[in-house]
Amino acid sequence: MQIKLTAVFQKVPEGYIAFVEEVPGANTQGATLEEARANLEEAIEGSQALSL
Repeated sequence: MQIKLTAVFQKVPEGYIAFVEEVPGANTQGATLEEARANLEEAIEGSQALSL
């Protein structure tokens, strides 16, 4: 089963923030866009909301 999610990245003075609205608690930050993306993937993988 494949689920499509929308990742939102926002540039802030400290780097980037990232979140997925469909997954409560899936939010993170990173100094670079690449770091924020990797951190968000980890947050989604560890989310209890996607456990079936």
